[in-house]
Amino acid sequence: MKRVGIIGAGTMGTGIAQVAATYGYRVKLYDAKASALEHAKDSLRSILARLMEKGKITPSARLDILTNISFVTRLGDLEDSELIIEAIVEDLNVKKGIFTELDNCVSNNCIVASNTSSLSISSIASAFKRPDRCIGIHFFNPAPLMRLVEIIPAVQTSIEVISKAEKIIQSWGKTVVRAKDTPGFIVNRVARPFYGEALRIYDEGIADVPTIDYSLKKLGGFKMGPFELMDFIGNDVNYAVTESVFNAFFCDPRYKPSFTQKRLAEAGFLGRKSGKGYYNYDENAPVKEPIKDKKLNDQIFNRILVMLINEAADAVFWNIASSSDIDLAMIKGVNYPKGLLQWADEVGINWVVEEMDKLFDRYREERYRCSPILRDMLKDNKTFF
Repeated sequence: MKRVGIIGAGTMGTGIAQVAATYGYRVKLYDAKASALEHAKDSLRSILARLMEKGKITPSARLDILTNISFVTRLGDLEDSELIIEAIVEDLNVKKGIFTELDNCVSNNCIVASNTSSLSISSIASAFKRPDRCIGIHFFNPAPLMRLVEIIPAVQTSIEVISKAEKIIQSWGKTVVRAKDTPGFIVNRVARPFYGEALRIYDEGIADVPTIDYSLKKLGGFKMGPFELMDFIGNDVNYAVTESVFNAFFCDPRYKPSFTQKRLAEAGFLGRKSGKGYYNYDENAPVKEPIKDKKLNDQIFNRILVMLINEAADAVFWNIASSSDIDLAMIKGVNYPKGLLQWADEVGINWVVEEMDKLFDRYREERYRCSPILRDMLKDNKTFF
C-alpha cells in the first residue's frame, strides 16, 4: 500500500493530503494541535461535499478520499510512510526542528520533503541524518486545483530520490518542473517584478492602482492585475516572500521590497481577507476607474513585461531551470497568459535589451541591469525557442 505522511493541517497540508488521497494513497495528516486536525476534517468534508454537488466527484470517490486520510497527533505515527511532506510555517529553524525529530521515526527508504516556497532546501536537509533522502516539493495554493509542482533537489539529494519524487508527484496528476535550490526557486523568483515593478511605478506617482492593473490585464491578457493579485494573496504573505527573497539574494536591489506594501501589512490592510488593501472591499466603497490612455497604459505594461522577461532570462543564465520549465512554471503556477521566454522571442530580443538599457540609463540602478544572456543572444542572433 502506498503511504504518505503530511506534516501540518493548515490549508496547504490539507490540500496536499486531499490530492494524495484522491490518487489512492493512504495518508496520515499530522498536526500537534488537535483543534487544527478537527478544522482540517471539517474543511475537507465541506470541500468534498461541494465537489460532489457539482458533479466533480462521485459519492463513492468522496468516501474513498475520506477513508484514505487519517488524522494523527503523534509524529511517530508517520513511521511507515514512503514519502513525508512538511507543510508548516515558513520558518527555517522550525522546519529544521521537524526534520531532526523525523530522524528517529522514519525508515531508511522514506523520502522527506519540504513544501517551502523560498527557503533553502539544502539548509533544511542538513538537519536530517540522511540528507540524501531530502528534497523540496513545492505545491501551489490551492493544491488540489493548481497543476504545477516545483521539485527542488538539495545539493545532498540523491538521483534516485529525485527520480522517485518526480514519479510520485506526476502520478498525482501534477505537472512537474525541476528547479535549482536558490531563493524563490522558479515562480517566486521570476514573478517578483510583477509585484515589485508595479509598486515602483505606483511609488513614483506614474499611475494609480486601478490604472496599473488595467494596463496589465488589457494589454497583457493577465487574469488579475498585480495589485488585485497582491490583495488576493495577502499583503502580509506577499511582502514576507519578497523580503525573504531580497535577504536571501544578499539584498540584490532587483528584489527590493516596497515601503508601500510594508506599511499596508503593518496597518493590517492585508487585502481581501481583511476587507481592505490596495482596494476597499466594502460593498459600499466607491470604485475608482482606471485611466485609459494608450501611451500611459503601454508605458506601464512594457516596463513590467520587460522586467519579467529579464528575470526569466536571468534564471536561464544562472541555470535555475530550463527555458521550457520556466515558461511552463509561469503558465501553470501563476496563470500567466503565455511563457515569458516565448514572449521574449515574439517581441524580439533586441527590444528587450533596448528597453532594459533605457531603464538603466534613466535610473542608474543595478535593479535595471540587463541579463548577460540577453546581450549574448542578441549578438549571436539567437532565440529561446
